[in-house]
Amino acid sequence: MMLARVADSLYWIGRYVERAEHISRLSDVMLTATLDQNDAAVAVAQLALASIGGPDVEAAPYDAVHSLVFERENLGSVVTSLARARENARQVRDQITTETWERLNMLYLRVTDPRAEEAFTNGSSVFLHEIIADLHLFKGAADATMSHGEGWRFQLLGVHLERAQLIARLLEVCFGDRAGEKTLSDHRTQISVLRMACAMEPYLRLYTAEIQPQRMLEFLLFDEDFPRSIRFSTNRIEEHLTSLARRDQYYEGAEPDRLAARLSARLKFADMDETLGAGAILGTVVSECSRIHHAIYETFVAYPLEERLPA
Repeated sequence: MMLARVADSLYWIGRYVERAEHISRLSDVMLTATLDQNDAAVAVAQLALASIGGPDVEAAPYDAVHSLVFERENLGSVVTSLARARENARQVRDQITTETWERLNMLYLRVTDPRAEEAFTNGSSVFLHEIIADLHLFKGAADATMSHGEGWRFQLLGVHLERAQLIARLLEVCFGDRAGEKTLSDHRTQISVLRMACAMEPYLRLYTAEIQPQRMLEFLLFDEDFPRSIRFSTNRIEEHLTSLARRDQYYEGAEPDRLAARLSARLKFADMDETLGAGAILGTVVSECSRIHHAIYETFVAYPLEERLPA
């Protein structure tokens, strides 16, 4: 089994990279929606920020997006997430490939360049699209050049745990107990939510041009082939934890993979007719992902030293 600090860094690289991509996409959708300057645009911005715990943005969505991208004091901003991902990568430079490191380092240098905010002002959509494209290249480089062993699995474990929580929080805002009756009544808002989850084209290929809130929920919750659905991510979490448990000769408990298997089974056997008021199942996803995170730490990172020393 690899060192706990190495596993920790690789895990957080995955989480921070996924967070940076999600925030970049939400920011782009928010700014695109504001071009219409109508009530739907305000609703889109409020949904996006509510899903990540942001402030109300009715007055100045551009300023809110600027903060989401560049504010270093904001722990969820793009620049902070990339800085933390890069620092973790620097600490485990010998565990990742040159291609992976170079892609992440170049992206970090781009967003921290003194001219970055000017580039954002001159073309915010282009700037955000380039960040997302570079993050895809980073993930592709990791998948294509890193050995698919423990390190790669810890990194993907971070990606999918972060993704499941982010999508669940987005769906909670749209479909949960506190969602208003008119939250997704507007066609433009529905399209924007699908774009926030990078699901527009996959959804249309499955359901053609007929966009219905119930089908959106079903697709983003239960589709087992779409890589950003919650079910897809929970299946990958279970898969990676099961593999890591088998590889660790000192691993005696079954807490992280047991929790992951239970969450995966809940989504696999859930009845869509029972999730029309989806607050309960979405809340379960968020809370169970948090429990899995803590169990990962207790098992692989912050375990008592005496448990791993030979008798």
